[in-house]
Amino acid sequence: MSVTVVLGAQWGDEGKGKLVDILAADMDVCARCAGGNNAGHTIVVPVGPERIKKTFAFHLLPSGLVNPKCTGLIGSGVVVHVPSFFAELDALESQGLDCSNRLFISDRAHLVFDFHQIVDGLKEVELGGSSIGTTKKGIGPTYACKASRSGMRIHHLFDDTFAEKFRKLLEGRFKRFGPFEYDVEGEIVRYKALAERLQPYVIDGLTYMHTAIASGKKVLVEGANALMLDLDFGTYPFVTSSSTSIGGVCTGLGIPPKMVGKTIGVVKAYTTRVGGGPFPSEQLNDIGVHLQEVGREYGTTTGRRRRCGWLDLVVLKHSCLINGYDSLNITKLDILDDLPEIKVGVKYLVDGKELSGFPADLDVLAKVEVEYVTLPGWKTPITEITEYDALPENCKKYLAFIEEVSGVPIEWIGVGPGRESMLSKSVKRTGTTNVGGT
Repeated sequence: MSVTVVLGAQWGDEGKGKLVDILAADMDVCARCAGGNNAGHTIVVPVGPERIKKTFAFHLLPSGLVNPKCTGLIGSGVVVHVPSFFAELDALESQGLDCSNRLFISDRAHLVFDFHQIVDGLKEVELGGSSIGTTKKGIGPTYACKASRSGMRIHHLFDDTFAEKFRKLLEGRFKRFGPFEYDVEGEIVRYKALAERLQPYVIDGLTYMHTAIASGKKVLVEGANALMLDLDFGTYPFVTSSSTSIGGVCTGLGIPPKMVGKTIGVVKAYTTRVGGGPFPSEQLNDIGVHLQEVGREYGTTTGRRRRCGWLDLVVLKHSCLINGYDSLNITKLDILDDLPEIKVGVKYLVDGKELSGFPADLDVLAKVEVEYVTLPGWKTPITEITEYDALPENCKKYLAFIEEVSGVPIEWIGVGPGRESMLSKSVKRTGTTNVGGT
């Protein structure tokens, strides 16, 4: 059971990348299992002899690549926009991150084309006031093609019938959305060139994963998005188009559940979400503005402002129930430093009656009244604190309350943006590793 999984426990943007970066220092493989370049992980690390902090932005590539001894795998369940793959890779390597011979893509992963992105925008326009608020990266339309068995996979790039399949796929989109402007033949020529450059990265991802595990290598799975955006268990239809749960890890990488040894849920110390959809604990007031501004709540992928609210433990318990976390990572705890009191959502009430769980029906969710517990703040900065025992008492009480209600122990605590700003409840923060090639 050498597979460790890191998953988002809320609506995404919890800061999964930082924990992945830390854990990847002791891992041989870091794999993505679902989603596409609609994900966004920002890694801040000190590099070089002067330990100057450098920021790396990841969207499609596994963020464990920041650690030079870790190999990255884009799994079969991921959808890949090849031009974005190379744009991201080139940007990272221009910053001194050498990914040579340690980045691979499963030949079963589906392809995102530029026309998928056009269709993504057209579908949002069709929905009008009920739009999902997608990143318009073409992720949903690509998964729709996959589900309808009309999609194209990485291995199709190297088939003699690629051009024929591509024209047929696009023909179906024209029938559905009308003949939008698109250079079909130019795109075919473009992808022939991209295929040649991509070929060294393409492998049988299934065989690779099982060979790595069988040989005793340590594997880290980096979840994209989060549980509340899961296609089945999130706030449907305001969700992403893939399985963001522990189930997506197994289907996206082709590994059985028994190979998963540990699952860690990443939870922001408050709650945010991007795009449309319900958000029971959202604060459209000064608290929401404080969390947004102090928390720097702007999307890594889109730059959009995130909606902000109090921590919602109904959401967290729903997430724990499905993913079965062994431990939690609480992030951005320092954003609460200046607040005299902190509220935590603990129950959903409809007409005065408590709901037994997180409702599937959004009409029911719209009627929910959140019951809060108010806890005292700590009114002192914690960013420079280096061990759990040194945290203010009220801060530790806040963490203990989360543990008590969720029933899951907290293992990691983020108190700042950097790699070094992650505390363990039992281990002091130690030194950091250099980025390869810097």
